Amino acid sequence: MGEENMASPSGAAVDPTQYDLTFVMAKSLDRHLVFPLLEFLSQKELYSHREIETAKLELISRTHMVDYAVDIWQSVNQTEEVPASLVTRRAEVVSRLKTLEAQVKPITDFLSAENNVKLLKQDKTQNQAFLAREFGIGPEQIDALYHFAKWNFECGNYTAAAEYLYHYRMLSTNAERGASALWGKLAAGVLLQDFESAMEDLLKLKELIDLDTFAPVGRQLASRAWLLHWSLFVFFNHENGLNALLDLFMQERYLTALQMVAPHLLRYVTVAAVVNRRRRATLKDLVRVIAQEQYQYKDPVTEFLRSLMAEADFEGAQAALVAAEPLLAADFFLAAAAPAFFESARTLLFESYCRVHRAVRLDTIGSRLGMDGEATEKWIVDLVRAARLHAKIDSKEGTVVMQAAPQGAREQLLERARGLSLRTFNLANTLVGVLRS
Repeated sequence: MGEENMASPSGAAVDPTQYDLTFVMAKSLDRHLVFPLLEFLSQKELYSHREIETAKLELISRTHMVDYAVDIWQSVNQTEEVPASLVTRRAEVVSRLKTLEAQVKPITDFLSAENNVKLLKQDKTQNQAFLAREFGIGPEQIDALYHFAKWNFECGNYTAAAEYLYHYRMLSTNAERGASALWGKLAAGVLLQDFESAMEDLLKLKELIDLDTFAPVGRQLASRAWLLHWSLFVFFNHENGLNALLDLFMQERYLTALQMVAPHLLRYVTVAAVVNRRRRATLKDLVRVIAQEQYQYKDPVTEFLRSLMAEADFEGAQAALVAAEPLLAADFFLAAAAPAFFESARTLLFESYCRVHRAVRLDTIGSRLGMDGEATEKWIVDLVRAARLHAKIDSKEGTVVMQAAPQGAREQLLERARGLSLRTFNLANTLVGVLRS
């Protein structure tokens, strides 16, 4: 096609709370993992201070973090008083903690000595026999270690909880509790911002879930959906997180869980796929899923990709990109990734537009990308210099002219191989003709 000029639609203002997923996500998260989300909402002031503090108080009432509950209760009620119920609750929590400490003392004393820990083997049954024979530590103490770790976690002592859950998994032969301990250790790692350890635990949990093939289908779907939700904390804080996110979310069994239980997670897959330029091949499959699920879930992020790649609706894609700005700014997981997303999204939009139009006016590109003329020209120059775009700018005409992309080394090698093959075929035919004559 020749040169084309199209006006940019005006994007309507978007209420950030309209697409807030916090309370949807909370249903698939441990309650302790919800606190960072509520704290983020408080900083963004999407809801009133009282609404956020009330939500925190309701959430914390189901934990053992009594001192934190007192602080929030005083903030909500604007008082220095402490309700009698929380005073009583605190005494109960401390009393139970002391009881559990006494029950686990033999095993915590054993674990506190590094030389003792080195005596443990890979075989858990052998370890239990060794502990019973040499230290008088039986199954009751090992079970108490689980409860002690869980109580520490509920009290907000995540460092101790992570350590005790790790040791419990080393010693226990109870598969169900071992899995529960791994979920707890993953949560503790996230809350401690130890994302390397959390990534390891995440992969171990995936392995456990995938091996549990005889579990009811409903439980398998729920477990995978929970893992997908929890994984966001890790993937958006890990060096190779976006690659790992696409690897996990686009696996057939996990994609099925996403579609059936949590289609709202498509927002995060879309951001990961758009930002990760090396995984552009994923976009085709992702767009198909987004199109299938648009009647169940859609937002400006998913609509940007669907409009652009499924409908070739450049106006719709540009409007969705504008609407996505407040959405990403108000999303706990995506706020930090927003600049990279918009940079990659503009590039994708521009490349798609230029596939249709050989020459495009700079002011048209600017209106599409929401930039002025000077910023548009600078942006395109940067793309050309980075070898991500094969084009030249005609400043006199105010246009960008697309050029054929040069062949890479691999393509050149294949082309030469095809030429050699053809020449060999022709020489062989000539030789056969000579011999026959």
